[in-house]
Amino acid sequence: MKLSATTGGLLAIILLGLFLSAYTVNQAEQVIITQFGRPIGDPVTDPGLHFKLPFVQQVNSFDKRYLAWDGPMVEMSTKDKTYVQVDTFARWRITDPMRYYLRLRDERSAQSRLEDILGSETRTAIARHELIEVVRTEKERKPVMDESLGNLAGEGTLGQLRPIRVGRAKIEQDVYDAAAPKLEEFGIELLDVRLKRINYNQQVLERIYQRMISERLQIAQRFRSEGEGEAARINGNRERDINEIRSTAYKRVQEIQGEADAKATEIYARAYGQKPEAAKFYNFLKSMETYRKVIDGDTSIVISTNSELFDLLKRVPKE
Repeated sequence: MKLSATTGGLLAIILLGLFLSAYTVNQAEQVIITQFGRPIGDPVTDPGLHFKLPFVQQVNSFDKRYLAWDGPMVEMSTKDKTYVQVDTFARWRITDPMRYYLRLRDERSAQSRLEDILGSETRTAIARHELIEVVRTEKERKPVMDESLGNLAGEGTLGQLRPIRVGRAKIEQDVYDAAAPKLEEFGIELLDVRLKRINYNQQVLERIYQRMISERLQIAQRFRSEGEGEAARINGNRERDINEIRSTAYKRVQEIQGEADAKATEIYARAYGQKPEAAKFYNFLKSMETYRKVIDGDTSIVISTNSELFDLLKRVPKE
């Protein structure tokens, strides 16, 4: 049985209408149907095949997944008037697609609104706290001190960090608490917000480097001072030990020499004291030794004829 041209055309129109009226929603999407720009019915969040009026109704799909917002690097001032560059990021999702569509229409507008709200709240939170509060993660976390400083940190404020009362984690929570209610008005749920990076302003960075260099120079000077003091103590102990060793050695040398002289005298006495002639010979030898020590070729002496040195001259036989 053959279909007529009219029936075939009607069937084609019906199939085209079905094709244009059917649409699919996947698991990561949620859809709002609009008719001439106005939303019709409730948002479609169930995945699968759905239908709409062809030509007059339009499908507007939005993402159901977690979305990212990565803010630009913005320069702002802390409470202690230190200018820093803060890079912020956040995660969000669309929880009320109808309100989201009516207020923002698309994701580009949503990103712009996120930048306005989160940027403003971040700037406000940073301005209420000092730089150390922004840099340190949380107040319970203690920094690891350099063990090479030893007791230097205990002698003053050098090497020590001031205690903090808030910390960066609490500042991020404050930004979240302030921004989340404002974003709910646009059908957006703010999931998380974080300070990704904090950099010093270039002029501030130069001052920070100079302060770090100055602090390290102070630490190095303290190490040098302690080293010089220790070196002086070691040198003093060394000189004392050397003098003590020399004194002990000199004393021992004198004792040995005294013992040797006494032994030699004893030997001389025993050798020359056996006969009168030996004693006279000993006196003769000692006199000769004395002459040799006190008289040389250029010596002129004046002595009395009664001098013991002259005694041998008087006893020289005349030819």
